[in-house]
Amino acid sequence: MIQKHKNNVLKRENQKDILVDYFFTKNDQQKPIVIFCHGYKGFKDWGAWDLVAEAFAKAGYFFVKFNFSHNGGTMEQPIDFPDLEAFGQNNYTKELHDLEDIILHLSSGNFHFRGECTPNNISLIGHSRGGGIATIKAEEAKTVTKVISWAGVSDYTSRFPTGEALEDWKNSGVYYVINGRTKQEMPHYYQFFEDFQENATRLDIERATKNLHIPHLIIHGTNDPAVSHEEAKLLHTWNPKSTLHLIENADHVFGARHPWEKKELPNDLREVVQTTINFI
Repeated sequence: MIQKHKNNVLKRENQKDILVDYFFTKNDQQKPIVIFCHGYKGFKDWGAWDLVAEAFAKAGYFFVKFNFSHNGGTMEQPIDFPDLEAFGQNNYTKELHDLEDIILHLSSGNFHFRGECTPNNISLIGHSRGGGIATIKAEEAKTVTKVISWAGVSDYTSRFPTGEALEDWKNSGVYYVINGRTKQEMPHYYQFFEDFQENATRLDIERATKNLHIPHLIIHGTNDPAVSHEEAKLLHTWNPKSTLHLIENADHVFGARHPWEKKELPNDLREVVQTTINFI
């Protein structure tokens, strides 16, 4: 029987708390951990992510998914983006710190489900922007044994404004992106770019990928309108020992959408999950 423990609050001193879900089959045996990192404008309850969590739990893994602390959700309303101020204050180093705290929490002696998981055997999965976060953290953290990129980005630099647009951002302190689904104007404060500049070496996905010494799986759809599958090929070039799995005609979310009300995964996402389970 799969245990679903949703919306657990990871308390942190002087920092925003993190909302975490745990999915596993309770049998008092330690299971390998799989941690899932959502992408830009993403959240742990998006679309079919619960079905993904169930599939990993059925396969014998301790599956963890969470909302990045500044993704725009709140403890009371984790879906969508009620806290746009937090969203505007987000940056890549905060997301890396969030992921680090999740890893530390799972390995702490007082973690409630410690008997069900193996904290020195962690696989990281990152979707889209989260693919970069997972890759960088995998290169840093010794307890991470495998890393998997789902429609992951190959760099962060090219996603910032340049030229006059960058100057306008600096002068105004904020620029807005329209969320196509919720129609919200989502702010990005200039601190996002400043933080990236200050941590450019650490946040270089190419550098992290070339320094990986653990199994590395790259999955991408060939019809991805948000992140080109050419970025997956780049990642594979930087780490020739990695495994590249392209899914013909798959989109950025592998056939899923939000909300996802079906009880089965879409075909492409099912292939993503099964390929990942086989790899791990």
